[in-house]
Amino acid sequence: MTKTTVALLGAGLALGSGAANAAGADFDWLAGHWCGGTEQRKIEEVWLPQAGGALLGMSRTLSGDTLESFEFMRLVPAGKDAGFHVQPNGVPATLFTISSQGEGWVVFENPAHEFPNRIEYRIEGEALHAVISGPGEDDTQLQIPFDYHRCKPNR
Repeated sequence: MTKTTVALLGAGLALGSGAANAAGADFDWLAGHWCGGTEQRKIEEVWLPQAGGALLGMSRTLSGDTLESFEFMRLVPAGKDAGFHVQPNGVPATLFTISSQGEGWVVFENPAHEFPNRIEYRIEGEALHAVISGPGEDDTQLQIPFDYHRCKPNR
């Protein structure tokens, strides 16, 4: 290979890797085991770090010792499947697109979804805040907040 070919190949690889990194936002701040709710109604979310182009998550809500609900989640930062794929209680997934984001926060929206049609996550120190919102009864805006902290390891 000539020096020119090597230089062009190196420049192309550098530009290509920069474009790939710019195309997908970093959502690893969401990764971890998060606990919230009350003593009577416990809510947990577990998020795996971004790998293979997505973060995978799951949640469960327990009323006492009874499973009240569960959810599988996939957050795809970029590409043709970009968005927040939410699958509560085993139903087919609903896609919420990334409408805005910044360092340590993201908003997903799906105006066609009945409720919620907006989902927000925001990290503040060791706390994770989530809010689902959308039209409630009588077309009033309904917001349901979820506050989480990092779970303590079971011993």
